[in-house]
Amino acid sequence: MEFYWIILIIIGWLILISIRQINEYERGVRFTLGKFSGIMQPGWRLVLPIIQSFKKVDVRTKAIDVPEQEAITRDNISVRINAVIYYKIFDAGKVIIEVEDFKYAVSQLAQTTMRNAVGSVTLDELLGQRDKISTEICNIIDAATDPWGIKVENTELKDVSLPEDMKRVIAKVAEAEREKMAVITKASGEVQAAANLAEASKIISSAPGAMHLRTLSTINDVSSDQSNTIIFCIPVEVLKAFENINPKDVISQITKK
Repeated sequence: MEFYWIILIIIGWLILISIRQINEYERGVRFTLGKFSGIMQPGWRLVLPIIQSFKKVDVRTKAIDVPEQEAITRDNISVRINAVIYYKIFDAGKVIIEVEDFKYAVSQLAQTTMRNAVGSVTLDELLGQRDKISTEICNIIDAATDPWGIKVENTELKDVSLPEDMKRVIAKVAEAEREKMAVITKASGEVQAAANLAEASKIISSAPGAMHLRTLSTINDVSSDQSNTIIFCIPVEVLKAFENINPKDVISQITKK
């Protein structure tokens, strides 16, 4: 009887030391006699000592901050870029068996892909189409990491650093563009003003007395400031009206009064 108790104790002890806990966000990769024997799901699992071993793999989404890289664009301008990559493991077995250090491998692949992507575009494309370039980098890395059991979810270019002399050149280009737009806008306004003046002159010339009313309106606007001196020119029509008046008649009318 004592022998059976010893056997039971040994079996119970082996079971206790064989229990392994896999958390909900993890998967266990089990090996039996050195060969891959399956994926362990979350919960308590048995891993027999000596003949079996396992490795835990975190399947949550991970973020890799890609170190700043120096690259040359297609138009031979040196820039420095950095990015962040979000990826997730979808096959825990492949990520352990197919690649030695998947974190290091993804980081190195991302750095190389970023330099190649920047080298295939111009500086204007890099600055103006960052979302498109980020998507292209994400697709390239995702295709390369699929055999490793890794799914690249997103890639974002965080910053693009330019040399100081290039920043000054870009500022000059932007200033010249603004000046060009200002000249175009001013010229367009002058064209519209000239068209309105031409239309106004046609209306005034076609309406008798319109010029006199416009003259009186202008005098009224100017007279609001007491410091202004107004030189008023009598219209020719008024002078013509005086031509038909006889001065003797005017004097006789005054004498009668």
